[in-house]
Amino acid sequence: MAGRINDDDVKAVRDAVPIDAVVSEYLQLRSAGGGNLKGLCPFHDEKSPSFQVSPSKGLFHCFGCQEGGDTIAFVMKLDHLSFSETVERLAAQAGITLRYEEGGYNPAGQRGERTRLVEAHKAAALFYAEQLSGAEAEIGRTFLAERGFDQAAAEHFGVGYSPAGWDHLTSHLRGKGFSDKELVLSGLSQDGRRGPIDRFRGRLMWPIRDISGEVVGFGARKLRDDDNGPKYLNTPETAIYKKSQVLYGVDLAKKDIAKASRAVVVEGYTDVMACHLAGVTTAIATCGTAFGADHIKILRRLLMDNGSARVIFTFDGDAAGQKAALRAFEDDQKFAAETYIAIAPDNMDPCDLRLAKGDEAVQDLVEPRTPLFEFAIRQIVSRYALETPAGRAAALDEAAPIVARIKNGASQHEVAVQLAGILGILDTQFVVKRVAQVARWARDRGGRGPAAPPERGARRNGPQGPRGAQGSHDAQGAAGRGPSGPALNLRSPAHRTERELLKLALQRPELVSPAFDAYGGDEFTAQPYAAVRRAIEDAGGAEQGVGAPFEYLARVRDAAPNDAVRAMVTELAVEVFHGKTIDETYAGEQLVQVRLRAVDLRIRDVTGTLTRLGTHSDPEHYAAVQNELWVLQQYGQSLRNQGAAAL
Repeated sequence: MAGRINDDDVKAVRDAVPIDAVVSEYLQLRSAGGGNLKGLCPFHDEKSPSFQVSPSKGLFHCFGCQEGGDTIAFVMKLDHLSFSETVERLAAQAGITLRYEEGGYNPAGQRGERTRLVEAHKAAALFYAEQLSGAEAEIGRTFLAERGFDQAAAEHFGVGYSPAGWDHLTSHLRGKGFSDKELVLSGLSQDGRRGPIDRFRGRLMWPIRDISGEVVGFGARKLRDDDNGPKYLNTPETAIYKKSQVLYGVDLAKKDIAKASRAVVVEGYTDVMACHLAGVTTAIATCGTAFGADHIKILRRLLMDNGSARVIFTFDGDAAGQKAALRAFEDDQKFAAETYIAIAPDNMDPCDLRLAKGDEAVQDLVEPRTPLFEFAIRQIVSRYALETPAGRAAALDEAAPIVARIKNGASQHEVAVQLAGILGILDTQFVVKRVAQVARWARDRGGRGPAAPPERGARRNGPQGPRGAQGSHDAQGAAGRGPSGPALNLRSPAHRTERELLKLALQRPELVSPAFDAYGGDEFTAQPYAAVRRAIEDAGGAEQGVGAPFEYLARVRDAAPNDAVRAMVTELAVEVFHGKTIDETYAGEQLVQVRLRAVDLRIRDVTGTLTRLGTHSDPEHYAAVQNELWVLQQYGQSLRNQGAAAL
């Protein structure tokens, strides 16, 4: 058992290491008045800083979660260390040699496990860095040089080389007094047939440091074709290395991130190097895992979530990069900062971009370009055919829950308006209301995400017209072959006209034939009515009913796809008309109103397409869409001016 650290040495460590200096290694601190400092508490999630540090007293306290104590207590809790491990770490930083009450000066055997693992990694980092200058490492130096990194860059980032033999590092660390058990626990060695062997062999090595600057792991890049391992091999999960809780480069970037209230998230070690050397010193990267909630916590403490904070992702523009960006967007609302994505020309990463176009190109890349929410939405809607109503409706169904996750009401409204523009939906308020509705569903479900929306067409208000609620609901469910549409509402002028026209086609087919048979099911906006229209078509058309009404109705009923549509056909065939005089004039009015409404909807669709295309699109395509719009507008005007004569 380790001896107890001398009390005077513990006091010396407390006095030598200011609490604000230690806390500032983990989070951004600002003046709280009265000589105190404040920041976002690292022990619980919060949006407003309730964590305060008193440098004069050497204490911290969070008024949110009630955590508090001195410098040693802070490090113990945050890094999950024992008391002795914490004192040993702080003593090493302050250059203090500790004395142990039960004899001797800080013997290696008495060190805490975590401290020993950190020391092993520190020694390994020095060993690897020394190897980079050897003859065997020429392939590694060439790799760096080809990517624009000289010896000074390698030294700045601590890049090294692991020899290709089986146990070079293992033997070196044994000579430093580390046991085989410690080497295996550290992840630097692994069990072989005759004892521990090096985990990393013949690779370029990047030391991975935690936010305090301690080396806790390594990232190793394959250099030779005969290396059968993965392209990048990272340290396994250990007591000191959790890949979901480390960010490569954060030790170098943290001060500038806090100062500039900006962080740039890139994908690899060389990208971090390229950014920093190009002057973008706020760049960091994950270590072989997706950017997640624990990474966000680290950045939030540095950014302090003020209103001007920005996080910029520079994922590649390929499929994998897009997938990574969408994963990042899943956690977007955990930031108070604004989030963006920047994709370089030709999908180059920052390292390649610097090599091809210089430092200024990298600096220009990370200037905020596209908000992450907009990128995510565009990736979603790109899978749909936005030139069709059905495509736009489907895209809205998938995109609306994304926008609905935005907690700030003003931001949600603004993004919903932008979504309408992306989709080419001119009725902006419809999209805004749809997003708000999905947000309400999510809140009603306790934040578990949007529930499936109510069945389209399902009636909520009981009987309307001559039918009961049950019959209406069944008819709405007849959509097996029909497109989805708005809920059936007899107070809607559109639905009343469509219903009246179908009654004419079933009861007085001679008044609407042959014009009615040229109407498509998509000209009936209510789903049950579209299903009835198709049943009439499948029965041979309304013209079949002229002179043979009983046989015609029987054929239409037989053509109905299910009992619900069949019931609707029967209902429409017996329901009285709303008009006082049922003649060709009345029938013509219904025909014109249904057709005109379909034309107007198509005009809106085409206008939306023109809005999306813009003047920079293919000239021929743009001209063709413009021509279609002109033809539709002329036809609509003819219907208004000439009525049924224009059909």
